[in-house]
Amino acid sequence: MKIIHLSYPNHVKPSENLGAVSLALGFFDGVHKGHQKVISEAIQVAGKLHAKSAVMTFDPHPSLVLGGRKEEVFYITPMQEKMEILSEMGVDICFIVRFTSDFAQLTPAQFVQHFIKDLGVVHVTAGFDYSFGCKGQGNMELMQEMADGAFGVTIIKKQEDSEEKISSTRIRSLLKSGEVGEVCRLLGRPFRISGTVVNGDKRGRTIGFPTANVEQEIGTFVPGRGVYAVRIWVQGAVYDGVCNVGFKPTFNNPDEKRLSVEVHILDFDKNIYGEMVLVDWYARIRDEQKFSGIEELKSQIQRDKETAIEFFKSQG
Repeated sequence: MKIIHLSYPNHVKPSENLGAVSLALGFFDGVHKGHQKVISEAIQVAGKLHAKSAVMTFDPHPSLVLGGRKEEVFYITPMQEKMEILSEMGVDICFIVRFTSDFAQLTPAQFVQHFIKDLGVVHVTAGFDYSFGCKGQGNMELMQEMADGAFGVTIIKKQEDSEEKISSTRIRSLLKSGEVGEVCRLLGRPFRISGTVVNGDKRGRTIGFPTANVEQEIGTFVPGRGVYAVRIWVQGAVYDGVCNVGFKPTFNNPDEKRLSVEVHILDFDKNIYGEMVLVDWYARIRDEQKFSGIEELKSQIQRDKETAIEFFKSQG
């Protein structure tokens, strides 16, 4: 997949002629099932029109530039992961448009001229609620009017799951409450974070359950506190595991609030300090809790381990 960075007003055209382009428009954070419907449609249209399939996304998130959003914004999929997912879907080109104050002031007509017509776009696909131009003045009905035969337009209707719209906002809320099983369903894949294995207090080793202490990448969101069934990618191989997210209340001073992400990797005994790992989140096992002592903690960790084993066995 070719990645092309654009910015207004200085770099609005690629250095090469790309030919005809079928474009999916959206921020696409999470690349969830709703987004996948939009992107897949753009790819299908590209095939029919003998055009290249493309996605246009934006960086950073518009709300970080414009403000005024009530919810805390974090990325479900950091840009690098988003690029990997789009490439796996078969997208030919990804335009990453720098979202700046100048870009935010474009009228709908200017946006269509610079970022659709001038790019050789022959077809645009977007969700029913996609907006563009200054203060979101443009909607998809206006896009159809402005196309005026110069390019085709497909509007994807609302995609629902459990009679509720599949949205990045919904997924962020589920992640905060730790409902990673629901998130898996809406994404069509497990939620993933990347990080580096760092030195911890090695207490897990002393009680018979050594853990990989994962220092997550900056800007990564970690699901809410609790214990989870996860899979961890290490040195190109994947292993089942149990992950604890929290403040280790059995051991730590309650006034010291340092969130830790610790993965007990099943059937694994290598030293992996310094390794970059990927953690895929599949199911929430229980809330974080404080235990009366080491033996009670060890018994619970063993039960958590058995729960994770049974879960992955049921997944086939």
